[in-house]
Amino acid sequence: MSKTSQQNTTAETNGVSVIYTQAHTSGLQQVPQLVPVSPGGGKATPPSKQGKKNSIADRNSDEYRQRRERNNMAVKKSRLKSKQKAQDTLQRVNQLKEENERLEAKIKLLTKELSVLKDLFLEHAHNFTDSVQPLGTENTATSSDGSGQ
Repeated sequence: MSKTSQQNTTAETNGVSVIYTQAHTSGLQQVPQLVPVSPGGGKATPPSKQGKKNSIADRNSDEYRQRRERNNMAVKKSRLKSKQKAQDTLQRVNQLKEENERLEAKIKLLTKELSVLKDLFLEHAHNFTDSVQPLGTENTATSSDGSGQ
């Protein structure tokens, strides 16, 4: 018993060739294969290209016109949606730019305020250290007043 198959008969229908083969000792099997109908083609014509001959006649049909109208409406809808999305994006960009400018102005204002408060604090801290005497001199000041023992 060999596993080789032998080609027995071939039938052609619409560019599809059905080849009957015999495998083992079982009966005939059908194995569909695409085979070019025209001898010079080399390739089978795809299904999308097979109906092109009738497309001229189909262009006058109501079904064709309805499909074209639906397609045209879908294209218009898609283009409008795309334009709207672009406009929304542009509007959002402008809003974010304005917000960014406001935040940058606020940063400048708060930076100036921080600088002023820092200078005030340092001036106050310097004056405070000048008015407070060191610990060693405080004891002598209280003893010279006579209030201490």
